[in-house]
Amino acid sequence: MAKRKPRFDATAEAAASSLRYIESSALLAALLEQDAQALEELRALGQRVTSALTFAEAARVLIRARLSRRITPAEERQALQALRTFERRCAVVAVTNEILGRTGRPFPVEPVRTLDAVHLATVEFLGEPPQLVTIVTRDDRVRANARALGYMVT
Repeated sequence: MAKRKPRFDATAEAAASSLRYIESSALLAALLEQDAQALEELRALGQRVTSALTFAEAARVLIRARLSRRITPAEERQALQALRTFERRCAVVAVTNEILGRTGRPFPVEPVRTLDAVHLATVEFLGEPPQLVTIVTRDDRVRANARALGYMVT
């Protein structure tokens, strides 16, 4: 008896081959708040990509959270460990002069804060068609600009 070939699932293949740009606000929602939706979005199918800026932002937020007693030193250590695990599991894009140059030009929905502009410029720098990139964010300005640029947003 011949073995049957597995059925081709175009939706699953498309999801697996798509890019998921993880912006700092979504990562921090997962790390600090254990936000179920953010955690689910971080685990979704697709290649995870983020800016090197994300790790600097996240580390600073964790320090501030500990100093303001929002989290304990043990919770900070646990979050830092999770941050390092995330870093190993995703593609990290350096903040280059090209990205910084794009950051200084207007975006569709202004005003945009500088660090948000770096994230948006990084997504554009990837050079992928917008329909193949999903931006995972909790930031309204990033969300509005990403949609205006044609990207899917969660």
